[in-house]
Amino acid sequence: MSSIYGDYIKSVIRTVPDWPQPGVNFRDITPVLQNSAAFRKLIDSFVHRYQEMDLDAIAAIDARGFIIGAPVAYELGCSFVPVRKKGKLPFRTISETYTLEYGESTVELHSDAFREGDRILIMDDLIATGGTMLAAAKLIQRSGGQVVETATIIDLPELGGSQKIREAGHGVFAVCSFLESD
Repeated sequence: MSSIYGDYIKSVIRTVPDWPQPGVNFRDITPVLQNSAAFRKLIDSFVHRYQEMDLDAIAAIDARGFIIGAPVAYELGCSFVPVRKKGKLPFRTISETYTLEYGESTVELHSDAFREGDRILIMDDLIATGGTMLAAAKLIQRSGGQVVETATIIDLPELGGSQKIREAGHGVFAVCSFLESD
């Protein structure tokens, strides 16, 4: 599912061919962040979708998820919880390791981030293979939280991540999606 501003946001996102390696089309959200009207429409897309869902917190994934997660949490009047890369949080943490195309990575969450039954929205800038989002969902569930949905600016459906997230029982919302041919 995409937002009412999806086509507009997609038109502002810059495609950088062959970065970070040949054959990869990098979808750069920087132009959206630099354009105040586009950034406002982006945040509004999330706020309008989630304003009636009675969320307790936004769990945003390090680091670009923070850019969208914090203003959405502010607008919705809920808390903001960072899901960080391993070793970045100063208090007791729980961690989840997941597989990447080229190895493994680990994300962490403060052990006291949520209370039993808290309703959590997970946010990041994009869904590619889905590993980071699924790891964050596992952390939230282990800490007692309930994942209401996952939300991103961009879905790259050909990489299969959004399908894996749905198969794990979580909803997926993306403002826009890109096929490799886009």
